Formats: sequence, C-alpha cells, structure tokens
Amino acid sequence: MLPSIFGENLFDDFFQDPFDRMSVFSDHNPLYGKHAKNLMKTDVRETEHTYELDVDLPGFKKEEVQLELKDGCLTISAAKGLDKDEEDKNGRYLRRERYAGQCSRSFYVGDQVEAKDVSAKFEDGILRITLPKVVQQLPVNHTIAIE
Repeated sequence: MLPSIFGENLFDDFFQDPFDRMSVFSDHNPLYGKHAKNLMKTDVRETEHTYELDVDLPGFKKEEVQLELKDGCLTISAAKGLDKDEEDKNGRYLRRERYAGQCSRSFYVGDQVEAKDVSAKFEDGILRITLPKVVQQLPVNHTIAIE
C-alpha cells in the first residue's frame, strides 16, 4: 500500500481533470477535501407536534456551532480554526490535512416559527434541533358564480 502524501489518494492529483483545477469547476474544499458533500448530513423526523433535525457535525465543538432564525429560515453555521502556535511545540509537521474553515446550511421553517420555540442540543458531534409544528390555516374556497 502506497502512502497518500500527494492528496487523498496517490494518483488523484496525477490523473485529475485539468478543468477540475479551475476554481469555478472545482469541488475541492480545503476544510474537508473531496468529502465536503458529506458534511452536515441531516435527518428530518416528524412527530405529532414537532419536527426534529439531527445534523452530523463531526469534529466540531459546541462553541463552534451557531443557529440563527431569520425571516423563516433556520441557518446552521459551524466554523473551525487551528491553533498555529502549537506547531513548533511537538516537532515539525510532515503533512497537514486539517484546516480552518466554515460551513453552513439553511432550512426554510416558515414565518410563524419563533426563536423562543426552537430548542437545540449538541452531543457527540450531532446537533439535535426541535421545531414546533405550526398548523397553517388554508384559505376557504368560495365559489364564484359565472354570468
């Protein structure tokens, strides 16, 4: 087995499509590499009175995660930083795969949901959010006579 010193795979960088290297077409995220699309995987569960979201945020601490409810949109943001002062304490790095960066994801929850009704808990890299189910009154259909 060959060491992966050039990227996530020894031959990935060598056989990479030249158009992939252009920033407009690239899926490369320096924080999570090619696996960035797997970030913030979310399960949404409906109960009788609530909606519950389980958001995977592995490697993040509670202090690095933020929730915001604005204009009916719930936004989950996570930002990660690395301590640069720690670099020389334990020797010289041969390879660094961890980076600083941020990610976010938004869900439309409706204009009637208020921040005081939303609860969240972060445990073992999973953010659990509970939202109330708001019953919306549908307009009553009135028939109009055609002359």
